[in-house]
Amino acid sequence: MLCQLEMEEMYGEPFQVPSPDETLFTSWFEGGETFRSGLLYRRGNGQIFYFRPGHEAYPTYHNINVQIVIKNAIHFVKQTNKILWEDIHSPTPKSNRPKPIEKISKKGFSVGHPTEEK
Repeated sequence: MLCQLEMEEMYGEPFQVPSPDETLFTSWFEGGETFRSGLLYRRGNGQIFYFRPGHEAYPTYHNINVQIVIKNAIHFVKQTNKILWEDIHSPTPKSNRPKPIEKISKKGFSVGHPTEEK
């Protein structure tokens, strides 16, 4: 789908973010500049959608096509899995960890991890 906004703030590369799993939108501007404007990241069981439709200088968020992209993104990234979090990074095995300098005990309130048994 091609969506052209009449007036828009220019953003340019380099855009210092991690390489996305997918680039969904690229903006282009009058001087030939381009900018990766819709990026998808997959992390654990979830997805992150970055969208750059503009800023406060122009009424970009009132554009029906921009609103549709935001609405679709919300439905696309919402959780469909019952598992809250799957840690995809292997922790250091306990046998390889250095010995603590002192014993640290839990103090006060703790949120804990969603998979932690109570």
